[in-house]
Parts: sequence; structure tokens; C-alpha cells
Amino acid sequence: MEISQNIKESYSKQYSDSMAEWRLMGAKSKAKNIVELAKEIKFKNVLEVGSGEGSILYWLSKWGFSDNLNCVEISESGLEMTRARNIEHLKDALLFDGYKIPYNDDHFDLVYCSHVIEHVEHERILLREIKRVSRYQIFEVPIDFSPYVDKKLKHFLSYGHINIYTPALFRFLLMTENFVVKKDICGLFSNESLKIMYKDNKNGLYKMKLRQLLLKASPWFRGLKPNTYTVLTTKKNEEIAIF
Repeated sequence: MEISQNIKESYSKQYSDSMAEWRLMGAKSKAKNIVELAKEIKFKNVLEVGSGEGSILYWLSKWGFSDNLNCVEISESGLEMTRARNIEHLKDALLFDGYKIPYNDDHFDLVYCSHVIEHVEHERILLREIKRVSRYQIFEVPIDFSPYVDKKLKHFLSYGHINIYTPALFRFLLMTENFVVKKDICGLFSNESLKIMYKDNKNGLYKMKLRQLLLKASPWFRGLKPNTYTVLTTKKNEEIAIF
């Protein structure tokens, strides 16, 4: 299985210094979610699948999350920026084809994949590879779903989002690939992120902050439509049984 050529070309040169500050800021909350979910498990080595330009790795290394961090990424420009960061605890930073992870079965104690699955053409194939090389997994996806999501096609394609999830739909995807959900976080955008996202739209900022307050007050609704969904899983070593 290979990535479509137009998608490969789109990501190969995607990363540049112009978005570095925004990506680093957004990665901080993603890294915090990983730390929170991983605190109850034992792990020695860690792999990031789809590491972009290395922003999450930067925070995890800075916080001493693991002294054996590794990553695979499809974008040459992303790997160049990752290596240029000189991340202290980063061991391997490898280019891969988007589906075949170049490590042996159960090589890693923990693999995380943050804001990647929504970009992947054949996400079940990648999920199976992540499961193959790991004991524990952490995934994070944006929750883009709305009743009229089809009316926003151009908007989501401009971000490269070709898969749309709710927390329940993402859990369903994982469970039908024999992942076991252990713990999750229905996340909201940080104030730092909101200020950058709505820096030229004060009305939009106030509306989003009001929405955030309502979601914080209602865990049930927050479980339906948070901003992000992060989940810790392990795996069953068996095939899904249907019919």
C-alpha cells in the first residue's frame, strides 16, 4: 500500500519556519495529553508516528518524558526541521512510506500518533502497523464532526483532513481493529491556542470561550463534541470476529 502521489507531494514540502511558532504552541497541549495518559503505564522506549517537524518531541524531551524517543514521518521537510531542533532524547528520526513502520513486532513500549489519522487515506492499515510494533498506543484526533460537515469540504481539505470523527466513532474504529480503550481525554483548546487562532476575530474568540464554558459545565456534551479526543489503548492479539 502506498500513499497517493498528490498527497505525498503535498506533505513533502509542507513544513517551514513560517508556521513554527504556531505548531510549537499547539504541540504543547498535545504533549500534555500524552504525558497525562501515559503516567500510569511503564515504558522505556517511545515512537511517534507522523511527527511533522518535531514539535511534540521537543516538549516531551524537554520534560524528560523518555530518554529513548524515536519518530517516523513521510515529509522530508518535516524531518529536516526535526533534526535541526537537536532534540536531546531523540534517537531515530526516519522517513517512511506512510504505512510500513520499519521496526520489528512489539519493538516499542509506547507508540503515539497525534493529529495524523484524520489525514490518512487508509487509516486501518496504519492502525494495524502501529498495533504491530507496540504494546501501548496513544492517539489524538481533532473532532471536526458537525451535522452539516459536508458543507465544509473545502475548509477541511485545506487542512488535509479527509477523515472526520466523533469520540464514539473513533473508539468504534479502534475497537473494530482490536484495540482496547483504557483511558481517554475529551479536550478543549488552551487559552494560548485560542488567542492565536482568533487573533483577528474577537467575536469568534468570545463565542468559542462561551462554548468552552458550556462544555466544561456539561461532561456529557463534552464527550460528544470536544475540540480534541485523546485515547490510551492496548491491543488484543487476535482478529476481529464478524458474522
